Amino acid sequence: MDFDQEIFKGKSFSSLLEDIYKNSKNKEKQIRDLILQLKDMITEPGDAVMMVPLLQGYMEVAVKNDEALIKMASIVQKAMSLNKVNEGGGELLSERDKELLFAEIKNIEVPALPEKSAA
Repeated sequence: MDFDQEIFKGKSFSSLLEDIYKNSKNKEKQIRDLILQLKDMITEPGDAVMMVPLLQGYMEVAVKNDEALIKMASIVQKAMSLNKVNEGGGELLSERDKELLFAEIKNIEVPALPEKSAA
């Protein structure tokens, strides 16, 4: 498998893996720094109750972003492997992979856009 093969404009598989690693380390540092900053602001139990949901939301978003990159890397890796074996022939994803991918798409929560009020 050629890790330096371009998978889309300006992005190779190895640079995608590097992005996943850097994002993970960066999020870890950001979360640690945020917790340290918020720790000084907590003076009573009510403050902690307000802060925990904010931290939880931030961590969930970070995890979902990392999961999306990892899934993308998995798909690209599979495509690259199949391309070498088939030299361009055959399907990229099996029926089972397609079902899993569509199930994952259905599970993604997209926030609703605010409605425009009529003027």
